[in-house]
Amino acid sequence: MPKDATSRDPALLRLADAVILPGFPGREPPDWVRRRLAEGLAGVVLFSRNIGDPEQTARLTAALRAERPDVIIGIDEESGEVTRLEAATGSSRPGNYALGVVDDVALTEELARDLGRALAEIGVTIDFAPAADVNSNPDNPVIGLRSFGADARLVARHTAAWIRGLQSAGVAACAKHFPGHGDTNVDSHLGVPLVSGSREELAEVELLPFRAAIEEGVAAIMTGHLVVTAYDEAYPATLSPKILGDLLRHELRFDGPVITDGIEMAAVADRYGIPGAAMRAIAAGADGICVGGEHDDERIVEEIRQTIAGAVAEGVLPEQRLAEAAERMRRLAAWPATARPAADAGKPAVELPEGVPIGLHVARRAIRITRRDPAALPLAAPPHVIEMTPQLSLASDRHTPWGVGEPLGRLLPGTTVARFAERDGQVPGAAELDAALAEAAGRPLVIVARYADRHRWLAEAIDRLLAARPDAIVVEMGLPGRTDRGAVHIATHGSARVCGQAAAEVLAGLAP
Repeated sequence: MPKDATSRDPALLRLADAVILPGFPGREPPDWVRRRLAEGLAGVVLFSRNIGDPEQTARLTAALRAERPDVIIGIDEESGEVTRLEAATGSSRPGNYALGVVDDVALTEELARDLGRALAEIGVTIDFAPAADVNSNPDNPVIGLRSFGADARLVARHTAAWIRGLQSAGVAACAKHFPGHGDTNVDSHLGVPLVSGSREELAEVELLPFRAAIEEGVAAIMTGHLVVTAYDEAYPATLSPKILGDLLRHELRFDGPVITDGIEMAAVADRYGIPGAAMRAIAAGADGICVGGEHDDERIVEEIRQTIAGAVAEGVLPEQRLAEAAERMRRLAAWPATARPAADAGKPAVELPEGVPIGLHVARRAIRITRRDPAALPLAAPPHVIEMTPQLSLASDRHTPWGVGEPLGRLLPGTTVARFAERDGQVPGAAELDAALAEAAGRPLVIVARYADRHRWLAEAIDRLLAARPDAIVVEMGLPGRTDRGAVHIATHGSARVCGQAAAEVLAGLAP
């Protein structure tokens, strides 16, 4: 902290407070969060560590609102693989990729409206979603199922529908990760992704969904920590005036608040430190700083606050720029009061089967089946299920349940499950796979995987299992790839809880 921090201009410190959105530990607001909200902190970001049941979360947000009635309460709730609301159980709504496969914009809008109602009921004011990235690189380690697909026009129309649905329920949407994280092969949690397309290529692909989001009236846009060489070879978008100013503000004419992705992510923090990256983001044109996914204490908030105020005092950051950012965040805080939820927001805009939640309905419609042996379904007896997953991006909670074995066990009692997960590069060996195979002797075998075509060890493990049991059924719960594996191949296009349930219904012969 600077030596003269205690004598910093209180007005500058209040402006700095007005652009910070921190996380915090626990399911009740710490004293420091309460105090800082009362003093002008913009708001907070909720993570799965803060969330129990809806009643608890509503009490939490009410306590925050008691300190500042217009507090911004954000959450990173995409549904599907990135869920904070249902991290403990798995999401009751599929993610974007399943929606893109179904390709029914009315259904996408309705699912987002359903999510918006759930968020509004617990006091959330902004959802850092949808991901408007076009997943044009199949080796992308962080987007994948979070995208609506690889076709820019499909992504654009579903991005608009998702925003329309969420905001009709009174919750602000925040399209991300500008200007598009889809054509990368580096996870920005861990390094600096590079997008090397020309401006013409970016206009036709990456930028198309963001244009649609802006036209739809999206409340906010979240930056991506990626270098886009066509606009700025030196700085990631979050820190680039050329991208946040020239491109987003002037060319795309977006005048709403721009919020950073987690500022502690390696793509920006490794070079500048967390406080330094936060200050540079504000200077580049961002308005709100998200922090707290990994650093959730008061110390980091104070360091960011002092660094931003200090940069103004030293003439590095224009005070007008900080004041502009603070004003945009005040407008975001006022958004719920000025937004007018649709009068019919409580009524489904699409016809659903009686008694079927929209998330399960979408998951069922997203299932795709390739049959090589028509007699393999339905299963003739309770099977043995082998589930395998790679190590996922930090965007997903690795403890969130997934798979087919658990829901299948409810439908076919006697089902057994063996689970294997990559951990820090360690993957199951031949002996472990052979032991799991032995448990399936005399019974049907179901092999379940996520992203099998992206990870060599997974593809080889499936091949080993199928060499011994060509009658096995393969269920892919990541991005679709080869469909010629197994007697039957089932693609769920997501690993949310409802995706596993939908696959289990197919296996048990109970699909509607």
